[in-house]
Amino acid sequence: MLISQKIERERKFKLALRAGLPILALLGLIIYSIFQEENIILNTLAIVLFVAMSFITVYFIFFIIELSASEKMLDDVTNIFKEQSFIKVAKKNKIDVMALIEISNFDTIEEFYNTFEIENMLKILVKKLNISLNQDNFKFTIMGRRNHNGFLIATKGDDKEKLLDAIKIFIDKNKKINTIDVEYNFAITDCAKLYDKTILYLKDLIKIQKSTSKNDNLENDIKIEDLEKITLQALEHKNLLFTYKPLMKLKDNNINIYEVFVKLKANNSEDLLPRFYLPILNSLGLSREYDLTIAKHIISLLEKVNDDISIAFNLSPFSLRDAGFQKKLLKVIKSSKINPSRIIIQLYEKKTHHDLSGYLKILETLRDEGVRICIDNFGSSNASMDYLRHFKFDMIQFDRDYTQNIYDDKTSSILASMIEMSKKNSIITIAKWVDKREQKELLEAFDIDYIQGFEVHKPLYEDEFLKNNGMENDI
Repeated sequence: MLISQKIERERKFKLALRAGLPILALLGLIIYSIFQEENIILNTLAIVLFVAMSFITVYFIFFIIELSASEKMLDDVTNIFKEQSFIKVAKKNKIDVMALIEISNFDTIEEFYNTFEIENMLKILVKKLNISLNQDNFKFTIMGRRNHNGFLIATKGDDKEKLLDAIKIFIDKNKKINTIDVEYNFAITDCAKLYDKTILYLKDLIKIQKSTSKNDNLENDIKIEDLEKITLQALEHKNLLFTYKPLMKLKDNNINIYEVFVKLKANNSEDLLPRFYLPILNSLGLSREYDLTIAKHIISLLEKVNDDISIAFNLSPFSLRDAGFQKKLLKVIKSSKINPSRIIIQLYEKKTHHDLSGYLKILETLRDEGVRICIDNFGSSNASMDYLRHFKFDMIQFDRDYTQNIYDDKTSSILASMIEMSKKNSIITIAKWVDKREQKELLEAFDIDYIQGFEVHKPLYEDEFLKNNGMENDI
């Protein structure tokens, strides 16, 4: 039996006691009032009292029953906690580790299977997950359902690594349930108090995981409240660590473009990667402030380096679609002393924005100022091709899977055709994560324009970048 079912049984038993005890008390009061005299006389007052108390008793019982139904804690399909009930139980038991598992292909499953098959699959999934956790002898574990395709797991008194291993084993063993192929994403973190925020953070971690080509399941060693504090302090004091990845132009082996990677500097822990701090910034509504800070830093840095150097950096599409952010960004660009073409904004979206024409007008405004626009991780989603059909990008940076799997005939032929298509549209092409000479040679044969990776050079810290490209080097 699931812990959630045990807790629900206890709750119903307590509700039954709450309903039963008043009944017994009322019956006792009625009996006392009627039989307190030796000569029993059922006068009018006694009859009225009996009827009134009976009505109150019946009304109270129905009220408790209705309240019990409206406050049902368990999900109808899986018999695990609903999300709000999960949070209440987590708070009550002071759980310290939480994970979120999502069925990443649930939309496809809904398209090809009926309701009965899907519900049966979900029941079996939860049952197997519960068995897997019980086999690992967790001290206290609860499960909850989040939306239609998410499952929350929380433990108390067990370390995160133990839960992480259990989830990985479960996923590895349950990629097919009945006849249904199931694909998963999951994230895991420590937590202490902010359980509802922790759930949102896990959701954002998975969202970032989906938006990258690398299929890593995300885990974080810092508690959500500490992570929030570190992120806020780093943004307030501009404690950002910039590294610069050189892009080599294969035609002449010249390096004149650098791609930026940003981490947050944390005083008492390791530097934070974007996949961990970006969800915090998003949840606090600070992503636009962060993006503007990055843009200001890059533009000021371009004023200090040689005029032939350009820098590419990622900006969130959500920031670019914000009118206030657009105004501030354009003001920074116009007030700078650099040629705007040295600014390369990288964009990536998994799904095409619903107001495509409006979004493209924003990109066109930036293009009118001379800023170059690069579509990042091209080929990893359908949105990439949609945007390319409707907007003339300056650059395309292919998803790293094409580089890593370039030895595969099918992958290499697709990449070659995409490079050819880009050439016909006068779009500069870039391959990233080029770490081996063989990859470089194949890409040269495909006539790609730029490559980035350890085969070119390791990433440079900002002082190294300035030393290599500062204007004083030309004197």
